[in-house]
Amino acid sequence: MKKSSVSSSFKCGICVDRKPFNKLFAIKGCNHSYCCKCIRQYGTSKIQDNIPRIYCPVSNCSGRLDPEYCRSIVPSKVFDRWGDALLEAAVPDCDKFYCPVKDCSALLVKGHDFEDIIKSKCPICRKSFCAKCKVPWHYRIKCEEYQNLHKDEREREDIMFMQLPKEKGWTRCSKCKFYVERTEGCSYIRCRCGCEFCYDCGTPLLTSHPCRCN
Repeated sequence: MKKSSVSSSFKCGICVDRKPFNKLFAIKGCNHSYCCKCIRQYGTSKIQDNIPRIYCPVSNCSGRLDPEYCRSIVPSKVFDRWGDALLEAAVPDCDKFYCPVKDCSALLVKGHDFEDIIKSKCPICRKSFCAKCKVPWHYRIKCEEYQNLHKDEREREDIMFMQLPKEKGWTRCSKCKFYVERTEGCSYIRCRCGCEFCYDCGTPLLTSHPCRCN
Protein backbone atom coordinates (compact mmCIF):
# COMPACT_ATOMS: atom_id res chain seq x y z
CA MET A 1 0.00 0.00 0.00
CA LYS A 2 2.80 2.35 0.89
CA LYS A 3 4.77 1.54 -2.28
CA SER A 4 1.68 2.12 -4.40
CA SER A 5 1.12 5.51 -2.79
CA VAL A 6 4.70 6.60 -3.49
CA SER A 7 4.66 5.39 -7.09
CA SER A 8 1.47 7.35 -7.83
CA SER A 9 2.85 10.65 -6.53
CA PHE A 10 5.80 12.95 -7.08
CA LYS A 11 7.82 15.35 -4.97
CA CYS A 12 7.55 19.03 -5.96
CA GLY A 13 10.94 20.72 -6.11
CA ILE A 14 9.49 24.04 -4.87
CA CYS A 15 7.24 23.19 -1.93
CA VAL A 16 8.99 19.82 -1.34
CA ASP A 17 5.61 18.14 -0.74
CA ARG A 18 4.45 14.92 -2.32
CA LYS A 19 1.59 15.49 -4.74
CA PRO A 20 -0.50 13.15 -6.92
CA PHE A 21 0.58 12.95 -10.55
CA ASN A 22 -2.59 14.67 -11.72
CA LYS A 23 -1.24 17.82 -10.00
CA LEU A 24 2.04 17.71 -11.90
CA PHE A 25 2.89 20.57 -14.29
CA ALA A 26 5.67 19.93 -16.81
CA ILE A 27 7.40 23.06 -18.11
CA LYS A 28 7.83 23.32 -21.87
CA GLY A 29 11.35 23.40 -23.22
CA CYS A 30 13.00 21.53 -20.35
CA ASN A 31 12.64 18.43 -18.18
CA HIS A 32 11.59 20.21 -14.96
CA SER A 33 8.20 19.65 -13.36
CA TYR A 34 6.46 21.10 -10.32
CA CYS A 35 3.03 21.02 -8.77
CA CYS A 36 0.31 23.18 -10.32
CA LYS A 37 -0.13 25.24 -7.15
CA CYS A 38 3.53 26.27 -7.02
CA ILE A 39 3.64 27.12 -10.72
CA ARG A 40 0.46 29.17 -10.34
CA GLN A 41 1.99 31.14 -7.45
CA TYR A 42 5.32 31.48 -9.26
CA GLY A 43 3.71 32.73 -12.47
CA THR A 44 1.35 35.10 -10.65
CA SER A 45 4.22 36.71 -8.72
CA LYS A 46 6.13 37.31 -11.96
CA ILE A 47 3.12 38.95 -13.62
CA GLN A 48 2.57 41.14 -10.58
CA ASP A 49 6.19 42.26 -10.95
CA ASN A 50 5.42 43.05 -14.62
CA ILE A 51 7.66 40.29 -15.96
CA PRO A 52 5.77 38.82 -18.96
CA ARG A 53 8.44 36.39 -20.20
CA ILE A 54 8.55 33.77 -17.46
CA TYR A 55 11.29 31.15 -17.45
CA CYS A 56 11.68 27.91 -15.51
CA PRO A 57 12.45 28.46 -11.80
CA VAL A 58 15.77 26.65 -12.31
CA SER A 59 18.53 29.19 -12.89
CA ASN A 60 19.77 29.47 -16.50
CA CYS A 61 17.18 26.95 -17.71
CA SER A 62 15.74 27.57 -21.18
CA GLY A 63 12.27 26.28 -20.27
CA ARG A 64 9.47 28.85 -20.42
CA LEU A 65 5.89 29.21 -19.24
CA ASP A 66 3.50 29.75 -22.10
CA PRO A 67 0.25 31.66 -21.33
CA GLU A 68 -2.01 29.31 -23.27
CA TYR A 69 -0.36 26.27 -21.73
CA CYS A 70 -0.88 27.78 -18.26
CA ARG A 71 -4.43 29.03 -18.85
CA SER A 72 -6.01 26.18 -16.87
CA ILE A 73 -3.95 26.80 -13.73
CA VAL A 74 -3.78 30.61 -13.44
CA PRO A 75 -6.68 32.91 -12.45
CA SER A 76 -8.45 34.58 -15.37
CA LYS A 77 -7.43 38.09 -14.23
CA VAL A 78 -3.79 37.03 -14.11
CA PHE A 79 -4.08 35.44 -17.56
CA ASP A 80 -5.54 38.65 -19.03
CA ARG A 81 -2.87 40.77 -17.39
CA TRP A 82 -0.21 38.39 -18.70
CA GLY A 83 -1.50 38.84 -22.24
CA ASP A 84 -1.50 42.64 -21.87
CA ALA A 85 2.04 42.57 -20.49
CA LEU A 86 3.29 40.46 -23.43
CA LEU A 87 1.61 42.82 -25.88
CA GLU A 88 3.20 45.82 -24.19
CA ALA A 89 6.63 44.16 -24.22
CA ALA A 90 6.30 43.57 -27.97
CA VAL A 91 5.94 47.31 -28.67
CA PRO A 92 9.25 49.24 -28.92
CA ASP A 93 9.65 51.89 -26.23
CA CYS A 94 9.92 54.62 -28.85
CA ASP A 95 6.43 53.72 -30.13
CA LYS A 96 4.72 53.53 -26.73
CA PHE A 97 2.38 56.20 -25.41
CA TYR A 98 0.18 55.88 -22.33
CA CYS A 99 -3.15 57.62 -21.96
CA PRO A 100 -2.54 60.53 -19.53
CA VAL A 101 -6.11 60.44 -18.19
CA LYS A 102 -6.29 59.45 -14.54
CA ASP A 103 -7.55 55.91 -13.87
CA CYS A 104 -6.86 54.90 -17.48
CA SER A 105 -3.16 54.80 -18.51
CA ALA A 106 -4.00 52.53 -21.44
CA LEU A 107 -1.12 51.62 -23.74
CA LEU A 108 -1.42 53.42 -27.07
CA VAL A 109 0.84 52.92 -30.07
CA LYS A 110 2.18 55.98 -31.83
CA GLY A 111 1.39 56.26 -35.52
CA HIS A 112 3.60 57.74 -38.22
CA ASP A 113 1.83 61.10 -37.84
CA PHE A 114 1.96 61.17 -34.01
CA GLU A 115 4.27 64.21 -33.91
CA ASP A 116 1.65 66.25 -35.80
CA ILE A 117 -1.23 65.32 -33.49
CA ILE A 118 -2.33 67.70 -30.75
CA LYS A 119 -5.83 66.79 -29.61
CA SER A 120 -6.73 63.10 -29.61
CA LYS A 121 -9.14 60.70 -27.91
CA CYS A 122 -8.25 57.53 -26.03
CA PRO A 123 -10.00 54.51 -27.59
CA ILE A 124 -10.28 52.89 -24.15
CA CYS A 125 -11.62 55.60 -21.82
CA ARG A 126 -12.98 57.77 -24.70
CA LYS A 127 -11.61 60.94 -23.09
CA SER A 128 -9.65 63.64 -24.91
CA PHE A 129 -6.00 64.36 -24.23
CA CYS A 130 -3.21 66.53 -25.62
CA ALA A 131 -0.62 64.35 -27.35
CA LYS A 132 1.86 67.23 -27.46
CA CYS A 133 1.73 68.06 -23.74
CA LYS A 134 0.93 64.44 -22.74
CA VAL A 135 -1.87 65.51 -20.39
CA PRO A 136 -5.69 65.38 -20.35
CA TRP A 137 -7.03 67.95 -22.81
CA HIS A 138 -6.43 71.52 -21.62
CA TYR A 139 -9.64 73.26 -22.65
CA ARG A 140 -9.47 76.83 -23.92
CA ILE A 141 -5.73 77.16 -23.53
CA LYS A 142 -2.96 76.67 -26.08
CA CYS A 143 -0.10 74.21 -25.60
CA GLU A 144 2.47 77.00 -25.24
CA GLU A 145 0.40 78.63 -22.48
CA TYR A 146 -0.08 75.31 -20.70
CA GLN A 147 3.63 74.47 -20.77
CA ASN A 148 4.46 77.88 -19.30
CA LEU A 149 2.20 77.26 -16.32
CA HIS A 150 3.61 76.24 -12.98
CA LYS A 151 3.02 72.56 -12.14
CA ASP A 152 0.64 73.61 -9.36
CA GLU A 153 -1.53 75.49 -11.86
CA ARG A 154 -2.17 72.75 -14.40
CA GLU A 155 -5.30 71.16 -12.99
CA ARG A 156 -8.47 71.62 -15.02
CA GLU A 157 -10.04 73.79 -12.31
CA ASP A 158 -6.98 76.06 -12.30
CA ILE A 159 -7.12 76.44 -16.07
CA MET A 160 -10.83 77.24 -15.97
CA PHE A 161 -10.14 79.89 -13.31
CA MET A 162 -7.49 81.42 -15.55
CA GLN A 163 -10.12 82.20 -18.16
CA LEU A 164 -11.69 84.76 -15.81
CA PRO A 165 -8.74 87.19 -15.93
CA LYS A 166 -8.78 86.95 -19.72
CA GLU A 167 -12.46 87.77 -19.85
CA LYS A 168 -12.05 90.63 -17.35
CA GLY A 169 -8.87 91.94 -18.94
CA TRP A 170 -6.79 91.55 -15.76
CA THR A 171 -2.99 91.42 -15.87
CA ARG A 172 -0.74 89.19 -13.81
CA CYS A 173 2.26 90.45 -11.92
CA SER A 174 5.37 88.68 -13.24
CA LYS A 175 6.95 88.64 -9.77
CA CYS A 176 4.29 87.57 -7.23
CA LYS A 177 1.85 86.10 -9.81
CA PHE A 178 -1.18 87.96 -8.37
CA TYR A 179 -3.72 89.39 -10.79
CA VAL A 180 -4.40 93.10 -10.77
CA GLU A 181 -7.29 95.06 -12.25
CA ARG A 182 -6.91 98.60 -13.55
CA THR A 183 -9.99 100.69 -12.86
CA GLU A 184 -8.60 104.00 -14.10
CA GLY A 185 -5.42 105.81 -15.01
CA CYS A 186 -2.52 104.90 -17.30
CA SER A 187 -0.82 101.58 -17.98
CA TYR A 188 1.82 102.03 -15.29
CA ILE A 189 1.19 99.55 -12.46
CA ARG A 190 3.04 99.24 -9.18
CA CYS A 191 2.08 95.96 -7.55
CA ARG A 192 1.82 95.56 -3.79
CA CYS A 193 4.99 93.42 -3.99
CA GLY A 194 6.85 96.43 -5.39
CA CYS A 195 7.13 95.17 -8.96
CA GLU A 196 6.45 97.79 -11.64
CA PHE A 197 5.04 96.64 -14.96
CA CYS A 198 2.94 97.64 -17.96
CA TYR A 199 -0.71 96.73 -17.53
CA ASP A 200 -1.21 96.31 -21.28
CA CYS A 201 1.48 93.68 -21.84
CA GLY A 202 2.67 92.72 -18.34
CA THR A 203 6.31 93.51 -19.12
CA PRO A 204 8.39 94.82 -16.17
CA LEU A 205 9.08 98.50 -16.66
CA LEU A 206 12.75 98.49 -17.55
CA THR A 207 14.53 101.28 -19.40
CA SER A 208 14.42 99.19 -22.57
CA HIS A 209 10.63 98.92 -22.50
CA PRO A 210 8.81 101.42 -24.74
CA CYS A 211 6.08 102.14 -22.16
CA ARG A 212 6.16 105.88 -21.26
CA CYS A 213 3.96 105.71 -18.17
CA ASN A 214 6.84 105.48 -15.69
